[in-house]
Amino acid sequence: MFDSETTVRLRMVLDKVCKELSLHETGTRTHVASKILEAASGGDTSVEVLKQVGHTALTSAPTTWP
Repeated sequence: MFDSETTVRLRMVLDKVCKELSLHETGTRTHVASKILEAASGGDTSVEVLKQVGHTALTSAPTTWP
């Protein structure tokens, strides 16, 4: 588990990275969230690192487009 400060930071980064996504794109948002959590679990909790991880995950997220 993360402390409350880190949890707030993770949520803020997720919201910023996914701000352009439709609310219906839950799969993409979940993918980004899992990558951010993975990085934080590995000790990378700075906002800049988490944003980079999130943006990378966003651009590499699986799509359902044909």
